[in-house]
Amino acid sequence: MVAKAAVQQLRPKQWTKNAFLFAGLVFSGRFLDPHSVGLACAGFAAFCLLSSSGYVLNDYLDRDADRRHPKKRHRPIASGALPVPVALVEMALTLLGGLGIAAWLGAPFLAVAVTYLVTTQSYSFYFKHKVILDVMFLGSGFVWRAIAGAVAIQVAVSPWLFLCTAFLALFLGFNKRRAELLHIGASGGTRKNLADYSPKMLEQYQSIVTGSTVLCYALYTVHGETAWMTATIPFVLYGIFRYIYLVDREGEGGAPDETLLRDLPLLATVLLYGVVAAAVILGHRLGWLPTLIAPA
Repeated sequence: MVAKAAVQQLRPKQWTKNAFLFAGLVFSGRFLDPHSVGLACAGFAAFCLLSSSGYVLNDYLDRDADRRHPKKRHRPIASGALPVPVALVEMALTLLGGLGIAAWLGAPFLAVAVTYLVTTQSYSFYFKHKVILDVMFLGSGFVWRAIAGAVAIQVAVSPWLFLCTAFLALFLGFNKRRAELLHIGASGGTRKNLADYSPKMLEQYQSIVTGSTVLCYALYTVHGETAWMTATIPFVLYGIFRYIYLVDREGEGGAPDETLLRDLPLLATVLLYGVVAAAVILGHRLGWLPTLIAPA
């Protein structure tokens, strides 16, 4: 039972967040290069271990508050299924394993990984209780993942990759807070700063970051490597609209990774987006697509 709880404590479902490391691999067109794929997979493994060490620490710090949450009270540490000493050993092992792989990938990747750790731990210890900054620090973790993926395969970090990831992360973060407020309430006792938000405020934030995400991605498709990437815009629009629907009508969004894996239309949209994006980039690199002239 302890072994099962230890595996659950790593939150393997949330490793889907680390898929952002493969963005650089896809958009650089190196997804057919075995060496680059191997480096990206190693980076993915490193961040899975590092993020899991953070999950253990976060659950250890929040174990009392989690016991008052309708879902989080079933987490291994909060429920008592995973003894605290075992959890702390697990945290140390995953941390060392992640840093070891990061060091093997080189000093630049290790620097990004350490920055990611500092950011996430700053969130766990302090910023998670600060309104607005909590979402910004939470979202920055996705940005560091995307940057790490580019660094792992030694390609330049595109400003489009940075901007699109940042706005998408803010979109997910504010929707997460909105879902918690709508379906748990400000007095749920699990997040100190939830009472500082209001549904109207979060709707405004949601409108800003949703529009910014769509606009930024649309500009990338037109002014990026090939304007044929505009073919992916319908998938992005549907994915965003579907996610908002799930938060507002289906009570989803509190755990974005679980929402993605549970909702088949959303999962299919993400997979189709990846296939179409890869096909467009490959077709452009091989000269199979006619030239589209982007607006000046």
